[in-house]
Amino acid sequence: MAIGDWIHNELAEQLRGAFLWSPIALGCGIAGYLALRLEPGLWSYVATGLVLSGLLVAAVVARPGWRQGLVLLAMVPLGFLLVGWEAHRLTAPVLSHPYYGAVTGRIIAVDRSQKNRPRITLDQVYLPGKPIERTPHKVRISLYYDGISATPSIGAKVAITGNLSPPSGPAEPGGFDFRRHAWFAGLGAIGYSRNPLVAMADPDYSGFLIRVARLREFLSRAIRDRIPGAAGGFAAAILTGDRSSIDMTLIEDMRRSNLAHLLAISGLHMGLLTGFVFAAIRYGLALIPPLALRVHIKKVAAIGALAVALAYLVLSGAQVATERAFIMVSVVLIAVLLDRRALSLRAVALAALLVLLIRPISLVEAGFQMSFAATTALVFVFRSLRDWSLSRRPKRAWLRALHWFAMLSLTSLVAGLATAPFSAFHFNQLSQYGLIANLASVPVMGIIVMPVSVVAALLAPIGVDGIAWPVVGAGIDWILAVASWVSDLEGAVRPIVKPATLVFGLIVAGALVLTLFHTLLRSLGVGAMCLGLVLWSQAERPDVLVAGRGGLVGVDTPAGRWINKAKGQGFVADSWLENDGDPGDQAAAATRRLPLKIGGYSIVIEGKKPFEHEVCRRDVLFIHPKTDPVRGPCLQVSKSDIRQSGAIAIVVAKDGLRIEGAQTRSGARLWSGLRQ
Repeated sequence: MAIGDWIHNELAEQLRGAFLWSPIALGCGIAGYLALRLEPGLWSYVATGLVLSGLLVAAVVARPGWRQGLVLLAMVPLGFLLVGWEAHRLTAPVLSHPYYGAVTGRIIAVDRSQKNRPRITLDQVYLPGKPIERTPHKVRISLYYDGISATPSIGAKVAITGNLSPPSGPAEPGGFDFRRHAWFAGLGAIGYSRNPLVAMADPDYSGFLIRVARLREFLSRAIRDRIPGAAGGFAAAILTGDRSSIDMTLIEDMRRSNLAHLLAISGLHMGLLTGFVFAAIRYGLALIPPLALRVHIKKVAAIGALAVALAYLVLSGAQVATERAFIMVSVVLIAVLLDRRALSLRAVALAALLVLLIRPISLVEAGFQMSFAATTALVFVFRSLRDWSLSRRPKRAWLRALHWFAMLSLTSLVAGLATAPFSAFHFNQLSQYGLIANLASVPVMGIIVMPVSVVAALLAPIGVDGIAWPVVGAGIDWILAVASWVSDLEGAVRPIVKPATLVFGLIVAGALVLTLFHTLLRSLGVGAMCLGLVLWSQAERPDVLVAGRGGLVGVDTPAGRWINKAKGQGFVADSWLENDGDPGDQAAAATRRLPLKIGGYSIVIEGKKPFEHEVCRRDVLFIHPKTDPVRGPCLQVSKSDIRQSGAIAIVVAKDGLRIEGAQTRSGARLWSGLRQ
């Protein structure tokens, strides 16, 4: 066969499955918008809209063989327009300078910060002295005062004296941009307070979302009353989405043991809940012969499970992870109603497409990437094993038990391998014993915790749910014990160096080619993944990092990164060390020895007392982040450089030192503050 014919056949084969590529094409358009250095103007959107219209018109008049390809291409400009429209729709005032003073507003959310402190989100914000048109619509404040005896209540109108700041930029060039995250979350300022909250007026419970939040708060309190201790907070988190009572120590144990997914209301919880409800309705109706003979009980069960899933979504606050899980479950249940195969790559593609259409920014979130990576891998593997004897349920009881354990182990292994690159990229760590922890915990979650919780909810209206909650608590205690044991094992977590985004993208692209192609072209996917892993293993980090504010400096040394301060700006310092794949903390990093030279330059870092200007020689790298530029031929990083560029990275190159600012990398975007 000629190469031209072979390529034509390959393209024709892929176009027949073009729908599977539609969320990928949509994601390319979204990623293209987010990767821009300059915010697109009106004419850019007009031109993109014309391209989209032209492709759709061409698809209408094209031959059937080309129609799918043209529609697929149209998804790229559609993704660009969707995320651009979303970014502009969420335009709201962002605090431009640090603010200290009175803050009043209504509490709309309560959770906990990374430092294990209660944290509140306020709307209806009023800042004395700030014009209304320049006042953020929502702010988030961590509470650091002593004596917090009760969790703040949703709907309460409060006043507090706090320190507010604009959302911070990346800790280093190319790092996580919290400004973008805050923009799409609607947060105009973040801060903290060491002063108690003061009630200002009667609570304001207006609005459907606030009423639902109040119901969630009431149910969470009732669950914690019935299940004491850490298990009660865990139960409230998985049943109502309220994580305000979970200690950060517990969360850290869950992360180290690769069980953090059990805390978020995601696909596992939604699947377990709807699966139990579906089975209970189906087999319950099957016990009533007149109904079973006249009604399609499988479809009735699907409708009932879909209704429960919708109620669970609303009650939990419709968080992003829960929305994804609901869409995926809905696709499966609707497939049952339509007599289609429930679990297929087309169902996964449809769910991903709907999520991106509803919330395009999900594309860059770890939860979206990990959940769909796990689901795609599981469907792909079990589809491949469909004709293998291990995938068929045996008749003997002991073989069924062995089959169940083998399938559970395979599921945990496949999901763990599929999500490992994403976990390493986003969180800079891999859980070494995550498979063990999941094998010991997920069955308890599926067999005891979620089903008995449903039973408890059904018994609550008649007041006899007290017999069920202790069983739920015992199951959760087991999960927490497993998490604590695994997290304490030596080498439980392996630190990972953060690679370049393009390297990670190469691995993801290879995995998609491996999954979606049906011919020998799959080998290209394997090759891309292997190349990406090799490049990842050779990832290099900046030799010098300077924080965007506060004078924090980090220099790479043979023993790890040296940091000039033992405390202060802990978030930035921890980000640097995590991205380095360094398991140490800021205090330990401060005890390391600063190298005398880097790239042929002597390093001089200004302390509290300014140096004499004579230090600025040609062979000196002079870092003085709190003072103005000095005269001289030295290579220097001063206060004005940081003010203009944000965080700065310095890399030793063949032709000298290369300096890059975070603002240069992220560009002038809506969320960067340069367009306001």
